[in-house]
Amino acid sequence: MRTTLFLIATMVVATSSLQSQSTHQLPFASQDNRIELAVANMGEVPMTSISVVATNIPPWLEFSARQATITSLPARGELPALFSFNVDKSAPVGTSHTLTFLIKSSSGEIWSKEIAVSVSAPMTFELFQNYPNPFNPSTTISYQLPEPARVSLSIFNLLGQLVDRPVESDQNAGYHEFTWNAERYASGVYLYELESTTRSANKQVARRTMLLLK
Repeated sequence: MRTTLFLIATMVVATSSLQSQSTHQLPFASQDNRIELAVANMGEVPMTSISVVATNIPPWLEFSARQATITSLPARGELPALFSFNVDKSAPVGTSHTLTFLIKSSSGEIWSKEIAVSVSAPMTFELFQNYPNPFNPSTTISYQLPEPARVSLSIFNLLGQLVDRPVESDQNAGYHEFTWNAERYASGVYLYELESTTRSANKQVARRTMLLLK
């Protein structure tokens, strides 16, 4: 006799609990999110050794564990399978991705539950400190955009002279990084400036300094 399981998924993210949504929105670079998958035995026979396995996980979702086990599920009973995860800052913004959870019984029966997730854009425009710093000869400059924008990344010496503009392009909302190679430049302090102009002509500028030591 085939057992009937009833599955309910609840997404608990860093800011709220989400249910009954076609696509669950995950806050950008959020930590300690949780999926609670309620596994309900609708039959009259107890079940044992039920495994719930998370599959189709993109590299930008970091699950603490990909499998949960329910040792015993009584007839007409319900128990949760819990999964916790973080959202990496490299996650694509606004793109839907479907997670698949496979529920396997000790008798070999398999059920599945799909959950669609999408990562929200960052809340703020921000230019991060380069790393490593000091550096020789290369360093990584990173930043985040709350909406699509025309972006330019410029590098100046202490005299205010432009020495390089390695980035000048249209970019999507989200996290971006660029590795700057200063092999042909002299040691010293440099200023790097990020300028962002959105389609609505909203302009933002951020500046930081970095130290090249040879």
